[in-house]
Formats: sequence, structure tokens, C-alpha cells
Amino acid sequence: MPKRTRFTIWRTSATAAVAVLMAAFLTPAAAHAAPAPRESRPVYSYADAVRESVWVDTGLDADGDGRTDRVAADIVRPSEPARQGRKIPVIMDASPYYSCCGRGNESQTKTYDASGHVVRMPLFYDNYFVPRGYAFVGVDLAGTNRSDGCIDIGGRSDIQSAKAVVDWLNGRARAYTSRTGTTTVKATWTNGRTGMIGKSWDGTIANGVAATGVKGLKTIVPISAISSWYDYYFAKGAPLYDSGPDALSDAVESDGAHAKCAAVQRELVDGAPRTGDWTPLWTERDYVKDAGKVRASVFLVHGMQDLNVRTKHFGQWWDALAGHGVERKIWLSQTGHVDPFDYRRADWVETVHRWFDHELLGYANGIDREPMADIERHPDQWATSKVWPPSGTRATTLRPATGPQAGVGTLGLRKGSGTETFTDDPRLSETDWAAQVTRPTAAKAGFITRPLTRDLRLSGSSKVTVTATPTTSTAHLSAVLVDLGPDTIRDYADDAEGITTLTDRTCWGASTAGDSACFKATRAKTAAVDYTVFSRGWADLGNYASDRKGVPLTPGKAYTITLDLAATDHVVPKGHRLALIVAGTDKDLIDPPSTTPKLTLDLARTSARVPLVGGAAAFTRATSGGTSAAPKATTLDGVRAPRTIRHVPGS
Repeated sequence: MPKRTRFTIWRTSATAAVAVLMAAFLTPAAAHAAPAPRESRPVYSYADAVRESVWVDTGLDADGDGRTDRVAADIVRPSEPARQGRKIPVIMDASPYYSCCGRGNESQTKTYDASGHVVRMPLFYDNYFVPRGYAFVGVDLAGTNRSDGCIDIGGRSDIQSAKAVVDWLNGRARAYTSRTGTTTVKATWTNGRTGMIGKSWDGTIANGVAATGVKGLKTIVPISAISSWYDYYFAKGAPLYDSGPDALSDAVESDGAHAKCAAVQRELVDGAPRTGDWTPLWTERDYVKDAGKVRASVFLVHGMQDLNVRTKHFGQWWDALAGHGVERKIWLSQTGHVDPFDYRRADWVETVHRWFDHELLGYANGIDREPMADIERHPDQWATSKVWPPSGTRATTLRPATGPQAGVGTLGLRKGSGTETFTDDPRLSETDWAAQVTRPTAAKAGFITRPLTRDLRLSGSSKVTVTATPTTSTAHLSAVLVDLGPDTIRDYADDAEGITTLTDRTCWGASTAGDSACFKATRAKTAAVDYTVFSRGWADLGNYASDRKGVPLTPGKAYTITLDLAATDHVVPKGHRLALIVAGTDKDLIDPPSTTPKLTLDLARTSARVPLVGGAAAFTRATSGGTSAAPKATTLDGVRAPRTIRHVPGS
């Protein structure tokens, strides 16, 4: 798909500002010939920055108090441009966490002075970008911190909280100098060009606002962000948590919102039944369906081992954006739910700086011509791809077949026959299955290629189609792809999900007494393993006929269902084997069914559709010429079992 046509060439006020500064040191002839700037520089005073708060009218009355809700937007901006009559762009992070839970690796919250002006804005964005001619705006989502209204978990209120601020920055909405007063204020200091950034729920809001097509939002940088809230709570009917969005709103709402938002809470309970059926509540919170409305460019960042906001979110969002020609860039790390500031700090600050310079200031710095994707292959070792997924990637059908032992089969291009049987054991997880993949065990069926004679790269999203006969009226299924072979990887199952926080600090921007630009350094937390689970998917077999509604099963009847596996980019190295495991409940990643089924797989009607760089020919080359012997039965070591994931998509 060709890249969407960008905007006409324009000369920004920030470009003019740099030209003015340069002209002060050049002769008239030299100043006239000065090249266009390629990088914004820290030429403005952070100590003298304007710090102000406004309350933007959302036009909604979610809390039902008879007045439209106002959301608080705290602003830090350089004072010099406004005094000189120049307007500047905005970087914005809209979050529910500014008071309840904190942002970043050090869980920073906003702090205020006696006048109610923001003193500390979490994270480095204001410290670094304000001296470079940007304003930073931190928005409290409705129902949180100093905002009116109610949190509604990615719905209309959440999205309108941030969209209204973008509208105000572009002269289309009304804001006030206080939460209840009548004095209005206009954003006369900005040119309206806005970029949104944020991790997890914050990045999710960026996705949602972009999906409205709001004018003035020029780019978003969603980090570990949700693209459809149904997929945060369910996987084709299988529940991922033992609670719904009402519990999440409880965690972040302000005390004032708790007192007013009972009706919204009830809507969250009633609209998200634990059956896993799709309801209108989920339609409202599905941003993927509106990818065609996105005007902004997208710089997407995700951990490939994120078991909180799982990687299906970035995969389906990326594919939908690609289908509509949206300009895109992507970073994929080996971490779990971790901000790139905490695993690739210097490169991240440089890259996001150049991205905003290009998208918001219009600087021709070449970032749009660089490789589209950065992928972490080993801890702190990165590779690039010109496009992502790479050219030549083809969906290739791999088929399981029986092997010399029950439950330990083969995986190849030829259609198999026969059956394999396993019994759901909710006490076991994907790490238990993978550790015993070369052994017959009752709780899983494993299928393994011969050792690879060449590297094999999978890039994108996979699907596994299973035909299974259950013994009970309910059954949950899991499918995982595993790289069998020794490696050193980031320990994503550790509490910090792949990083270790150190005591020394590095500084990124200017500081004040109340807001330091210095943050604790980190390094990779690694683990030596015998295998790596690198993609997973789940489903309730009762959803065999519909992704959106489940039905009871008839014991003894065969059903066919397709599981969507999480997007990834993984190289299975020469000498390793690729394995597919099919089992029941993946402990702590999905909840068990109400029964304990035994399931029989029809291998002739079971297959995996995987995105191979080079397609079937690459698989044939990688699996030819080596030994065809079954792997030696042994117990393999991996990371520890996935822990129960927090129900809050936060830091």
C-alpha cells in the first residue's frame, strides 16, 4: 500500500525562530543562505517556562450533575515564543494515572504549587522538549485527578477527554481558567499541531483519539497500547481476567467521581458480561474498525513478550493502519510491558525527538526514509527492517502429524492424519507444556519440526485452526509457538519484565527544584533458557461459529475454531526446532472453563498459518538436509511461569 499523501510543504514558526537565532550571528548574506534546520535545539529557558492549568469543556455530562464535564489540562510551555508572537506545537499525554498510580518506572505523579499550577510533570517529555520549542500538555482523563466526569474504560468519555483538548488547541472547543468558573481562555500560543504519546492506557487514548479523525492531531506514539478493549479482557470468548472494566475504573477514579459515577459503573458491569460475548460496549471501544479515519502518522512501540497488553493489540492495529496507507514506524522489543525509555534510553530519546521534529515542526531530517522497523533480536542487540513485515513474508500453512510417541508429533508442510488427545489441566501453563514438549504428557499435544539447517524468521500474526472433540459442554483452548533451543533472552517473566533498575541516574533535559530531568538508569535482566515461547493465542471452543457469541458444546461432537495468535517478529536459529503446542487452560493467562474437558484433535483438520519470511520455500530449505530423528526426551528450562497479570494496563 503506498504511503498516504502528507501535508503540503510549510514553514513552521519554530523554523522561523531558529532562523532568527541564527541570523543574530550571521552576516545578512550568510543568514539568507543558511540551510533549513534539521533538529530543534534547547534554546529556550525551562526555568522560566509558563506553567498553567485550564479546564476544557468536553460537551458531555457523564456524571449526571447537570453541567458539562471539564477536564484538567496542565501545560508547560516556553515563555519566549509567545512574547515574540510565535506559535508552537504541542506534545500531549492524556492519562488516568497522574494522581492514583503514577507514570514511568519511578511511578511519578503530578505535583502542584499553592496556586494550583503544575510543578512536576511526570516523565521527561516536558524537561526535554519545552526547551526545544514545544509545549507539553498533561491531560487528566475524565473522572481522574482534577477532572470532572467519569472514567468509562476507553469509551466515549475517555476519548472525548483528550479529543476536546485537541479541539481547544485548534480553536474549536472552550476552556476555562478554573474547574467551576466562567472565565474562558484560548490557546493563542499554539499553532494547533499536536502529537500524542503515552504508554499503556495513555497510548490507548492516543489510538482512540486518532481513530476519531480529529483535525490537528498530526502524529501519535502509542507504547504498549490497547487497540480494542474486548481483546484486553477476552480472546474469542475465553476470559483473560476474573474481572471486567468496572474493576479497572474503581482503581483509577477520583473520590469525587466515585460518588457520582454509579450509573457509569453499572453500564460497565451490564455491558461486559463474563460470558465473553461481544456487546455494543465493546463496539464503542474498538478502534481498529475506525482505522480508516486516522489522519495522524503512527510510531508504534510494543514489547513482544507483553502479557498485560498482549501483542494482538499492536498486530491488528498495525495491519488496519497499513490497509489505509497510514504513515507508520515501529519498535519491537524483547521486554514485557516496559517503556523504551527504560530499555533503550539514549536511542529512544534521539528517535522520538527526530520523529516529533519531522511530524510537528516539518524538519526534513530523513527519519521518514529510514527503516520502518527496529526489532530486538537479543538483549540490547537490534536489527532493522526496511518495511514491516518484511517484503517476501508469506502466510504459510504448517500441519501437525503424529509421531513415534503419543502427544509428541511432527510439524511440516504435509497434511497429517490421526488424532491426539489431551485433558485440560488448569494448574499448568505454557511454560509447563514447553518444558515437557519432547515428552508425552496428558495436558498437551506438541508438534515439532526437525532441526533447522537455516534460520527461519516469523514476522507478523499467526492463526491456528483446530478441530477438536470435547467430552464436556465447555472447553478453552490455547495454542503457542515455541523456539526449541538454547538462548539468552530478556527475562520477561520477572517482576520488572526484562529490566533491572539501577541506583545511578541519567539526565534528559533541563531540571527545576520541583521537577528533575534525571531518572534511574536500567540494564537488561536476562535469563538463559532452553526454549522461548514467542507467540500465543486462546479461544473458547463455544465460539466456534462466531467470534462474538459463544454457545454450549455437545460432548462427543467435533468443532472447528481458529485461534488468533499474537503478532511477533522472531528468528528461530539454525540448529533449533520450531514447535506448536495445543492445550487447554494457559494458567494465569486465561481463566479455566466451568468443566474439565478431555479434547481429541483431528490432525487432518488442524493447522497453523504462520507468517514466514520467504514463505513455504524458506521452510522447505530450513528443514531439509538435517536429521529427521525425534528430539531427545528431556525436561527443558525456560523463564518462570507467567504470573497473574495486573488488571490495570499501567506502568
